[in-house]
Amino acid sequence: MGFYAKYLFPHLMDWTMGARKFQEQRGEALKPLHGEVLEIGFGTGLNLPHYPPTVAKVVALEPACLLPTTVARRMAAAPILVELVRASAERLPFEDHHFDCVVSTWTLCTIPDVAAALREVRRVLKPGGHYVFLEHGRSDSPRIAKWQDRLNPLQQRIGVGCNMNRAIDRLIAEAGLRLPHLDRFVMPGIPRLVGEMYRGTALPH
Repeated sequence: MGFYAKYLFPHLMDWTMGARKFQEQRGEALKPLHGEVLEIGFGTGLNLPHYPPTVAKVVALEPACLLPTTVARRMAAAPILVELVRASAERLPFEDHHFDCVVSTWTLCTIPDVAAALREVRRVLKPGGHYVFLEHGRSDSPRIAKWQDRLNPLQQRIGVGCNMNRAIDRLIAEAGLRLPHLDRFVMPGIPRLVGEMYRGTALPH
């Protein structure tokens, strides 16, 4: 891991994703969560203030050690129990049907084997459990999508593995999850190449 990825990017990511417009979206997306929740891609803990009181515990999965002092402070300030787990989403260290909900926010873009991770999400969800997601991805405009494909190699370098052209709804469906609710929108004030949002809830078949 280079100097930029290890030291500069975490601060840049935390500052950018902590902006008010992103925080407002987190608050809206996390409303359906309840019970014991697995968050994949915990990052620096920016979701913690937005968990509703219906959540009893959060298991925070994050393979990278990002801004540990900041993360510890946010976990200590959280009004709910938070357990930090260092593991990969592609191989979740949990038994089948363990969680009431799984959540990801701006995470699926960076997971190397995202199909495997989503199959794991389905595996660890209880029957009737909810996968709640807020992600950016492939545009439904052919013109924008073509530019996303062209510029994705550059985006991967700037964003330390972030992909701008993943069709989030298709990936979720292919993992054996059905989508009763999906909102598609462009985040205001964000270039459309990286501002095409997918927000919704998926259920295991």
